[in-house]
Amino acid sequence: MGSDAESLVHVLLVSLPAQGHVNPLLRLGKRLASNGLLVTFTTPESIGKQMRKASNIADEPTPVGDGFIRFEFFEDGWDEDEPRRQDFDQYLPQLEKVGKRNRPVSCLINNPFIPWVSDVAESLGLPSAMLWVQSCACFAAYYHYYHGLVPFPSELAMEIDVQLPCMPLLKHDEVPSFLYPTTPYPFLRRAILGQYKNLDKPFCILMDTFQELELEIIEYMSQICPIKTVGPLFKNPKVPNANVRGDFMKADDCVGWLDSKPAGSVVYVSFGSVVYLKQDQWDEIAYGLLNSGVNFSWVMKPPHKDSGYTVLTLPEGFLEKAGDKGKVVQWSPQEQVLAHPAVAAFVTHCGWNSSMEALASGMSVVAFPQWGDQVTDAKYLVDVFKVGVRMWRGEGEDKLITRDVVEKCLLEATVGEKAVEMKRNALKWKAAAEAAVAEGGSSDRNIQAFVDEVKRRSVEVALAKGSKSTVVREGAGTNGKVELVSS
Repeated sequence: MGSDAESLVHVLLVSLPAQGHVNPLLRLGKRLASNGLLVTFTTPESIGKQMRKASNIADEPTPVGDGFIRFEFFEDGWDEDEPRRQDFDQYLPQLEKVGKRNRPVSCLINNPFIPWVSDVAESLGLPSAMLWVQSCACFAAYYHYYHGLVPFPSELAMEIDVQLPCMPLLKHDEVPSFLYPTTPYPFLRRAILGQYKNLDKPFCILMDTFQELELEIIEYMSQICPIKTVGPLFKNPKVPNANVRGDFMKADDCVGWLDSKPAGSVVYVSFGSVVYLKQDQWDEIAYGLLNSGVNFSWVMKPPHKDSGYTVLTLPEGFLEKAGDKGKVVQWSPQEQVLAHPAVAAFVTHCGWNSSMEALASGMSVVAFPQWGDQVTDAKYLVDVFKVGVRMWRGEGEDKLITRDVVEKCLLEATVGEKAVEMKRNALKWKAAAEAAVAEGGSSDRNIQAFVDEVKRRSVEVALAKGSKSTVVREGAGTNGKVELVSS
């Protein structure tokens, strides 16, 4: 490692091996590096191989602004083709077991689902922080559920509404669905609530949102927890072109096709990295796109080989009927697509990464949430931020959305008075997002305050250890990996 990087205060980012967690944590890493820190990003080697292939990750620290970012991946102890990685109930304990070994330190930052990182930091007498990768509204919902502060849907009262402080009334199917008593993903509820058991350990909870977007609930929860809003993390005005990415798949080129389309004429359709629809629903969306007559760019990702899903197909003759009005790709450079002037609206699963990217790009949305925080995000996008139309209420609705509904929503989001109003609101949020990350903005101030605090605490740690500092030594660990040493 170069001497310039070695001289910097070092922060370790530990990510759950999922695209929706890697992206915001890596974006945070770039923000911290641009403010003069050395950042090491780590996640299991099973994902590291995909990231190297798709994102051309360098072996050496990469300069980012005034600092550097580097990657170190660790083995999760399982064979490369182990199907148990698709089962969180089995994989998370395995990840915790191996992840607690030989972790490099200065300040540790994790994202939800891996709260044991806070335990590692505490055992070493080191500061830690957590990056919350959902909205502050969802953070508040989980907090109040965990502490039993307000009634939530239960087996005895399945359809009760939930009133949380400083938030709109949530209908039973607008609460994060992992909290439903009938959720098919109880392991995800256990994983995410595990963070709340450790909430007293991080000295700071960073959030990929911005003060102006969720003002009341952020102010309320900040009286309870040490929250700093630092989003939208995908916008980094200090290093807007930092070529450090963590994609698991290489994006297809669709920008050239967008360049050939008139302004505001394209609907972008993508359901993120995890959501996978059934074939009959896929068919209805396809016919809805055709019948609406809009230009469209549609992401049709292949299923993971161990997921158990069958490969989706397009209806016979679909591409011929669409002609040059449609572009179907396996993966997309979403940030570029949403910023393109040809794109008018975004049909989305309403994951928080996609929601933030839409809001900060001035994009109207067609909300098609499935589960988890997506149903709550959809509520906010449609009813609070007023940038979207609702196409579905989530898995709890349990019905096929027909082509007629798809067509109606697409047209409502792209033409007419409601489309104009939604676009006006979306552009307002775009301006607010840009102001938040600009020099002196709310998120910019919070990033700088966090960096200053990390530097101050690193000095305290060094003094407490008798002028010994805990560092990363490359190649010192087993299998050439990183190891905790003192100097």
